[in-house]
Amino acid sequence: MRITYACPACHTTVAIDGLESVPALECPACRASVPIPVAAWGGEDAAPRLLRCLVCPSTELFVRKDFPQRLGLAIVVIGLAASCVAWANRELVATFAILFGSALLDVLLFFLMPDCLSCYRCGARYRGEGLTSHFGGFDLETHEKHRQLAARTRGLAADRAGRATDPNTT
Repeated sequence: MRITYACPACHTTVAIDGLESVPALECPACRASVPIPVAAWGGEDAAPRLLRCLVCPSTELFVRKDFPQRLGLAIVVIGLAASCVAWANRELVATFAILFGSALLDVLLFFLMPDCLSCYRCGARYRGEGLTSHFGGFDLETHEKHRQLAARTRGLAADRAGRATDPNTT
């Protein structure tokens, strides 16, 4: 199993292979260590199953395609722009060929790309065999809950930092 996550201390992207055998996640940049809780693994010892995120205390993970969203969006935008150029040149067959070609490319990528697990709270991604059987797909309500929690946490941290530097507060 492989994990890619942002270090909680220095926010460097860290990738670690062989999670099943390491006692803690260690950042190579700042040497910060995140211990892996015993309750994070379930199932048999031969094939342990991930029950929660190893970076943060969240148990809410979702299954997604292991594909960069920006590349997918770029494919759609390029296909749209190329079809608009063909349409402006009154090339009806080329216009639809470009649109159907980009849609076919999208469908092929959907079926060819493997699945991965992603954490709603910290964004850690887990790759490997047998990860996705316990978790479902993306849920907008759960995502929004974690997004609002992160925004409130940032707001509170900014308020505390402002009060700490303001000499008029007691």
